[in-house]
Amino acid sequence: MSLVDQSRDVLLQAQMAFEGVESGSLDQALSRLDGPLRVAIAGKVKAGKSTLLNALVGERLAPTDTGECTKIVTWYQDGHTYQVLVHPNDGSSAVQARFHRDEGAIEVDLNGLDSDDVERIDVTWPSSGLRKLTLIDTPGVDSLSDGIATKAFEFLDPEDNDTPADAVLYLMKHIHSSDLRLLEAFHDDSVSQPNPVNAVAVLSRADEIGAGRLDSMASARRIAKRYGSDGRMKRLVQVVVPVAGLLAETAETLTEWEFKALRQLADSPPKDLEPYLLSADRFVEARPETPLTSLEREQLLSRFGLFGIRLSLALLRRNVVDSSVELADELVSRSGLIELQTLLTTLFVDRADVLKARSALLAVERLCNEHPEVPASAELLLTIERIMAGAHPFNELSTLAAVRSGWIKAKDSDLADLERVLGASGTARWQRLGVDEATPPEGITAAAIEQLGRWQRLAENPFTTHDLVTSSRVVIRTLEEMITQTTA
Repeated sequence: MSLVDQSRDVLLQAQMAFEGVESGSLDQALSRLDGPLRVAIAGKVKAGKSTLLNALVGERLAPTDTGECTKIVTWYQDGHTYQVLVHPNDGSSAVQARFHRDEGAIEVDLNGLDSDDVERIDVTWPSSGLRKLTLIDTPGVDSLSDGIATKAFEFLDPEDNDTPADAVLYLMKHIHSSDLRLLEAFHDDSVSQPNPVNAVAVLSRADEIGAGRLDSMASARRIAKRYGSDGRMKRLVQVVVPVAGLLAETAETLTEWEFKALRQLADSPPKDLEPYLLSADRFVEARPETPLTSLEREQLLSRFGLFGIRLSLALLRRNVVDSSVELADELVSRSGLIELQTLLTTLFVDRADVLKARSALLAVERLCNEHPEVPASAELLLTIERIMAGAHPFNELSTLAAVRSGWIKAKDSDLADLERVLGASGTARWQRLGVDEATPPEGITAAAIEQLGRWQRLAENPFTTHDLVTSSRVVIRTLEEMITQTTA
C-alpha cells in the first residue's frame, strides 16, 4: 500500500473516531491528499513574493505595486473556470467576489469587508503553471501593521493548527532573525522536526545585490552559496537559490512593444546612453533627444529594473537575440527562474506524495494530542508511529534533516554523499548517484552497487559512530531499492 493510501486510511479512521469532536481539519486533509502540492511563498514586505509568484505562474495575477500588496493570505490554484472566493474570519461560508484585472493583476472587490475581516482569498485560474503546485501568497512578516505581520506566522506556524502548506519558498535578502523565526515556526511539529526538506530559501531581488551591474547574478550566486552553508540555514532550508524576480516576471510576460522600445534604445550610440543607465532617476529624466519619452522609459524601468534594461541592451547590441521570443527566453535563463523551477520539481513535486502524507499524518497527530480523551487517540498515534517507522521515504527525510542539522558527525565528503543519496539534490536515480543524466540502466546499476559496497563497509566498521551507522543503513536501503528497480 502506498504512503498516500496509508495516510488516507488513517484519516478515514480519524474521521470516525473524532466524529462530533472535530471534522473540518480532517476533511481538508483528506481532500488535499488528491490535490496539487501546496507551496507557500513567504518573506518580508517587498521581498518580491507576488512578483515571484507571477513568474512561476507565467502571467501577472498577483498585484505588485509599491504598497503592501499582500495583506490577505491568497491561494492561487488551477481550475476550469475563473473564480475568486473570499473566506470571512467569522467562519461564515465563502462568498464569490467580483474582480477585474488591472494591467494583468487581479483586483478583488471585498464587498465592503476590511482586510482584517478576511481569513483568505481563493483565486481559481486556468493555468498550466498551477497544475502541479497550488501557490499561496502570504503577508509580509515585518509589516508596519501588527495584524498583517502576524498573519504569515499564524498561517505557517502549526502550534495551534495544522499548517495548510506542504512546503514553503522563503524569500530573503540576508539572514535576519525574523526570517529564522518564521522558518523555525514552519518546522515546529513532531512529525518532521526539524525537516528542512520541505523548505527552500530564495535570495530575492538578486539583481540588486550588485547594484544592477551585468555581473549581479554571479555575485548573488556566491552569496547564496555562502548562506546555504550557514549552519542556521542548513537546519531550516534545503538550499538557497538566487532569483531576479522582477526580471523573471517580465521575461515571462514580455510584450512586443517592450521589445521594440528596447531595440530603439539599443540602436542609439552606447556612449550617449550609458551615463543615463547609472541610476533610475537619470534614466527616466534623460535629455529629450534620448529615445522614448520619459513616461515610456519609466514604464520600462518598472518592468525590467536597471539590471534588466542593461542586460537586454547588451544582448541586443551583441546580436545574442533578435526577437521578443529570443529575448524572453534569454532573460528567463539569466534570471535564475529555471533553476528555481527545476528545484521545485526535484525537491517538491517529485516528493509530493511524501510531503502530502506528512501533512495528513500531522493533522491526525495534532487532533490526537489535543483530545487524548477520545478512546481511539492512543491507537491512532501508534499507527502513525508505525507508518513513520516503516515508510522508507520518511526515514530518508528524518536522516536528511539530521545530517543538515549537524547531528551526524563525519567527514565532509561523507556527509555530502549522504545528502546526495538521500535526495537533497533531487530524487531521480542519476541525481542520487551523482552520475550523468544520460547514464544507461546498466550504468545506474553498476554505480549503485559500487556505492552500496562503500556504505556497507562503513556501517560494519567498528570505529564508525552509532549515528553514522544508523544513517548508513538508511542509505543502504535506498541503494538496494534503486538496484532492485533497475534490474526488475
